[in-house]
Amino acid sequence: MTTQNPTAKSMRNPDDLIVIAGAGGFIGGALTRYFHDQGFTNIRAIDKKPVYKWYQRVPGVESLCLDLSDRENCHRAVEGAVEVYNLAADMGGMGFIEHFRVECLRSILINTHLLEAAYEAGVDRYFFSSSACAYNITLQQDPNVRALKESDAYPAMAERGYGWEKLMSEIFCQEYWAERKLKTFIARFHNVYGPYGTWDGGREKAPAALTRKVIEAQESGDMSIDIWGDGTQTRSFMYIDDCVKGIDMITHCDELVATPINLGSSELISINDLVSLIEGIAGVKLDRTYKLDAPRGVAGRNSDNSFIEQVLGWEPSTPLRTGMGQTYTWIKQQYADRAAGLPTPAAEEK
Repeated sequence: MTTQNPTAKSMRNPDDLIVIAGAGGFIGGALTRYFHDQGFTNIRAIDKKPVYKWYQRVPGVESLCLDLSDRENCHRAVEGAVEVYNLAADMGGMGFIEHFRVECLRSILINTHLLEAAYEAGVDRYFFSSSACAYNITLQQDPNVRALKESDAYPAMAERGYGWEKLMSEIFCQEYWAERKLKTFIARFHNVYGPYGTWDGGREKAPAALTRKVIEAQESGDMSIDIWGDGTQTRSFMYIDDCVKGIDMITHCDELVATPINLGSSELISINDLVSLIEGIAGVKLDRTYKLDAPRGVAGRNSDNSFIEQVLGWEPSTPLRTGMGQTYTWIKQQYADRAAGLPTPAAEEK
């Protein structure tokens, strides 16, 4: 991290209350551990899932089971908070996003109520986790896609359901700054992956899903793999450690108040090449079957990082090969634990 970038550690007292919504999820759990490891002693972690199903449970953190789509729960959540990080949403991989659009849209209730509660509680900084799904889908029809700049969200033509919820929630954040002077910060995530995330059950994203399929092929002896779409679709994938570091820097940069910014890797890869990468990590070669009627999303999506480099002098830089090695090792252990009858709560959410 460059020395000129403020962070929570450089701006806050260790006992300032930090609230993390969606802390039972993948990114929220990682952010909770990140702040704990930074020395913060007053963290309130919130998720609607029972605590035993959280992806990460961090010792010494106040962990609450609350549904933040309820207004009163939001007021309870932010009481006494200095900073609020909203990573709570009903979401998953493309299979979930395309089939459960109403659930994705209902996440707007979380941000609406949490923003108002944060404003009324006098919160100093509020972070909202947006998504690259907010971008105009007409710009994403070619696997050799031009990397998306922040301005490419308009004219608006977001991903149905999930993308429109994110775009509208961004506007809420911008107006709370413009009208009520609540400092809000907005990052558009590009496909976050890594250990301690969903790897089966229907909500997992491509890196975890393909890793699980490769492991299943190894374990079963059926050396084949199903790929959704024709495999030519392209994406960039950001490692979780880069994600939480970026969240911290973005939320403490006053130049980025109420300003959506890309948070993603610019390392573009096709799904076919991602499968090959995982095969290389596992030391196998599989026969491929393409499910052309399965959800596949847009043809191509990549992050233009010129703005984040300009403002922060930084961009997510963990090589995909490095991050996928860590992810493969963790999922393989989860798979073995489940086979041995051990609890694997990070893989049980349906």
